[in-house]
This record gives sequence, C-alpha cells and structure tokens, in this order.
Amino acid sequence: MLSSAQATNVQKPGSATADMAGDRETIVARIGPNGTIHARELEAELRSLPPFQRDTFGSTPEVIRRHFLVEVLVPRVLLALGADSRELASQARTAYEIERARSSATLRAVRERIGPAAAISAPDIQRYYDENRARYDTPERYQLWRILCPTREVAVSILEQLKRDSSPKRFSELARDNSLDKATSLRDGNLGFLTTDGSSNEPGLRVDPAIVHAAESVRDGEIVPTPVAEARYFSVVWRRGTIPANRRTVEAVAAQIRDAIWKARVKQSTDALLIALRAAKLRDYNDAVLENVEFPEDDAGLR
Repeated sequence: MLSSAQATNVQKPGSATADMAGDRETIVARIGPNGTIHARELEAELRSLPPFQRDTFGSTPEVIRRHFLVEVLVPRVLLALGADSRELASQARTAYEIERARSSATLRAVRERIGPAAAISAPDIQRYYDENRARYDTPERYQLWRILCPTREVAVSILEQLKRDSSPKRFSELARDNSLDKATSLRDGNLGFLTTDGSSNEPGLRVDPAIVHAAESVRDGEIVPTPVAEARYFSVVWRRGTIPANRRTVEAVAAQIRDAIWKARVKQSTDALLIALRAAKLRDYNDAVLENVEFPEDDAGLR
C-alpha cells in the first residue's frame, strides 16, 4: 500500500476554487507517479452527493471542497494505486469482486434511469388494474369433488353408499373405482376451486357449469342429494368448501401495482441491456464444454 507521503502536491483550497471557476481540466491533486484528480472530477463527485451529505464536510463551499478532496478522493486514489502495486486485479477473487461491483453499478444505473416506483402515474396504475382485473376482482369459488358416472343408476348407487359412509376416505375410494374422469379419479375426484362458468384454478381443467350450479343449492360439506346431469353422463358432487368473492378497488392495490410495474420495467430494461451486450460482446459460448469441468474434491457438494 502506498503511504501518504506518496500523495504529492495536493493543491490548497484556493487553488481548487480557482480551478473549478476557470479551467475544469486543471489538476487539483497529483498522487504518486501516475495518480491525478481533476477539478471536473471533484465537481462531479460533489454534485452526486445529496446536500445533507455534502454539509458533513464543512460549513462553506471552500471547506467542503478541501475536506472532500483530502478525506475521500485522495484516499480512494491511494488505495487504487496500492492495489495496482500489489497486482490485486490479476487475482481471481479480486477480479470477481470488481466485475460484481461493476454489474451491480450497472443495475443501479438502470433503476435510476427508470425512476422510483412512487413516480408511476395514476393512468399507468389504472391500465395495469384493468388488464389484470382477475387478480384483484375475483368471484366466489367452490371447491368441488366429483365422481363422473356412466349412467344415472350408477350415480344413484354411489349416493346410497355415501349415505351410509360419507367420509373423505370412502368418497375417494368410490371416485377411484368408478369415476370416468381419470384425470381426477386418483385425487378424490377433486376439481379444484370452480367459478360459475365451470373454470377451475387447476390448469387446463374446465367442467360443465351445471355441476357448479347444483353445488350452489347445498352448503359447504354437503353432497348434492341427486345425480347431476353432465352431457350424457351423471355426476355425484360434493361441495367441500367456498372461497368468498374478493373485490379490491384500484385505490386499495395502488401500492402493490406500482411495485409490480416498477419491477417489470426494471426486468424489461435489464433484459434488453443484456441482449444488446450479448450481441456486442459475447463472441463465443459453448456450454457443452462445461460438462468436462470437474469440481475440486472439497466442492463436491455443489454438484
């Protein structure tokens, strides 16, 4: 590490003031054989600080400039020169940390360019709300179990058996042995949570709305007492539970929407930047070679 004695010719406050008022390319400090700080660099650094932080360096512009130069910029250059003298940048761990710091700074710059979530406008919030209404304005939904039977007679027979034993275990057994719906027969005939149009929260599952309308005639935990016609088949339907309607206004979810929009914008900008950098900088990529890279024995747990 370089000593403070190697920081030569740090100019006095009056000189820095004259430099900033005149030629902004003037050097305000020479440090070691190659280290320099220009007036424009000092000015740019000071402008990047919030006022309350600048005030911690002094009560007048002249004092602030002097203290910031001596307490912040000069030590920064000294440390950089010391790192160069020890060739730290050539060490793997240091190189990784430098690249990580650069990537983090790039992401911070992306976020600063987008601005804070609080700046997202009311029209943008309303537009997002309208496009995603189902997230914030959901109708009542019913959890239903169903045994799909080939005939009304089979459905009646199953209902009679359930009158003697209406436990979940027995319903599951009857669904497994009798239901024509093989996609649900092995999971108790569980159709998930259904809305009145027959759509389910289970991906790709939709049933005849008649099943839901029949379930509306009974309470949670009750089995519909008669077979429900479903196309040319008949179903035994058990209403297991209900999720009430959830209606949230745009005002109630504005903060949540702002956060979602902001994150989406950050991701979009970051992805676009990565695509552009890949096109400009990535010359060769062959991930098949990674299969031949062996982990050291101590890192075997990372495999």
